Amino acid sequence: MIDFKSTLKIALNSLKVNKMRSALTSLGIIIGVAAVIIMLAIGSGANKQVQANMESMGSNLLTIRSATAKTGGVSMGMGTKPTLSIKDADAIKKQSRGVEAVAPVLNSSKQVMYGNQNWSTTVYGITTPYLYVKNYEINSGRPFVKDDDLNAAKVAIIGSTIEKELFGDVNSLDKTIRIGNVPFKVIGTLKSKGQMGPMDQDDLIFIPITTAQRKVFGTDFPGSVNQIIVKAKSIEDSTIAQSDIREILRRRHNLGKTQEDDFQIRNSAEFQEKMKSTVQTFAILLASIASVSLIVGGIGIMNIMLVSVTERTKEIGIRMAIGARAQDIRMQFLIEALVLSLLGGLIGVISGIVIALLVGVLFNTAIVITISPILLSFGFSGLVGIGFGYYPAYKASLLNPIDALRYE
Repeated sequence: MIDFKSTLKIALNSLKVNKMRSALTSLGIIIGVAAVIIMLAIGSGANKQVQANMESMGSNLLTIRSATAKTGGVSMGMGTKPTLSIKDADAIKKQSRGVEAVAPVLNSSKQVMYGNQNWSTTVYGITTPYLYVKNYEINSGRPFVKDDDLNAAKVAIIGSTIEKELFGDVNSLDKTIRIGNVPFKVIGTLKSKGQMGPMDQDDLIFIPITTAQRKVFGTDFPGSVNQIIVKAKSIEDSTIAQSDIREILRRRHNLGKTQEDDFQIRNSAEFQEKMKSTVQTFAILLASIASVSLIVGGIGIMNIMLVSVTERTKEIGIRMAIGARAQDIRMQFLIEALVLSLLGGLIGVISGIVIALLVGVLFNTAIVITISPILLSFGFSGLVGIGFGYYPAYKASLLNPIDALRYE
């Protein structure tokens, strides 16, 4: 029976004799494990950030946009032809299944002024449910009330970017800003939601939709809107609602069976799943590339162990001459390879965690470190040690004791 304790002691002593070589041999494993942990931490952080951004924009949403206008045969893009109206939104709310809230929207870019400050931003004509549907929260002041919409009141709720650019450190509540040439009283400010890709979710102004239609944007089609945002009760309900909405709008717009939709419906759940899938695929790709370093490190271990077998041929012969069996020799070299890889794996785990945290701080990016990739990469480093260390160990165990003793 193999004396594991003594074999382990002999293996560790052999590694101590060549400390520098042992350290360099483990370097490939260290880099590989650290790279895997860093890449997975960045990938998981990106996935978490995407989910947070999606949730900040609202969940279970259906965005309905009006048709595309064409000028001289050139398409001007979705939402440029007024085919949607507030009455469509009312019909969707009353007739569609699985709908929790409906928010018609009329928006356009406008120049906004306060005193000698001015800023170009997007102004949204909305109804009260829009804040709930899109997860906007009031930071100070108040939201719109029913009378604001009924009376087409000239009141506004502004995002934090607008507040900073126009007012600086001055309290913006009850101040009067001008949107175009129309004065508006600031009745509320929004909690910051930050960036969503290239889009600043705080660079906007909300006004009542009736005010937008009658006093700011103007329209040749009374009651028309750019888009209608629908919040479904759940992801499953969003699919049912999407089907119902299409039938409702086609019927209301008097579209025949052969006619194309004069609107477009986008389901946020589909987009969110695609984004999650893309980020996860990217994270796996990065981890796979980093894993190549572990394989390279394993090859390094095998090469060094083969050199070690050659250098220690006489030592092997002496051990065999005094009673060591082939399995003892094999176990000794296998343990050496395993210790090298596990030691490298441990250092790699620590290095990977530290570097990942530094990356998060230096580049202000989300980093998520979980136990799974740590255990996975550490365990894989052990498998690499056994896998690539077995051949040198097997080769050492096949040496003939007499030939080994004569080896110079």
